Amino acid sequence: LANEEVTADGRSDIGNFPVFKRNMRQWMMRITTYADRLLFDLDRVDWPEPVKLMQRNWIGRSTGADVDFRVEGSDRTITVFTTRPDTLYGVTFMVVAPDSELAAELAAGSTPEVQAAFADYLVQAQKNTEIERQDATRSKTGIPLERWAINPASGERIPIWTADYVLADYGHGAVMAVPAHDQRDLDFARAFGLPVRV
Repeated sequence: LANEEVTADGRSDIGNFPVFKRNMRQWMMRITTYADRLLFDLDRVDWPEPVKLMQRNWIGRSTGADVDFRVEGSDRTITVFTTRPDTLYGVTFMVVAPDSELAAELAAGSTPEVQAAFADYLVQAQKNTEIERQDATRSKTGIPLERWAINPASGERIPIWTADYVLADYGHGAVMAVPAHDQRDLDFARAFGLPVRV
């Protein structure tokens, strides 16, 4: 279903069935491969400027860098995309999308209590639409995975959390949280008493 076909209480507008997100095998066009060409050719299309702006925003081209954080006690790394690698020293925690394979893998390597809490949290997160999850005004939710990442710039050990404000299919499905320089990360840090470093 499209987001517009889901009612505010998380049910389908036709049939009133409960709606939840799940991974499906499907074909996708890798928009990132064509971003520059799409943006360039958009200037040649005779469309109203507001429509072109919506298309530019949908393409969402960003310039930045991938940064790898090693997961303590494993060979696994968490890759994040950032437009601000200069803020690496301000990272105080990491957040992975609950519906990502990465979160499931990290939870599986944790305690039985974390595994149970993760399973419950995943069910709750899958009930929310992506629009609801991206709503900056809603209360932040999440759970610690009791796993640690190593900041590649400082060597500092930082906790890994899962939270539904991070989307599995956006970027790499993980963010380096820099609460002093990002509002969503700041709201999350305040909700859970995590450190904020400029």
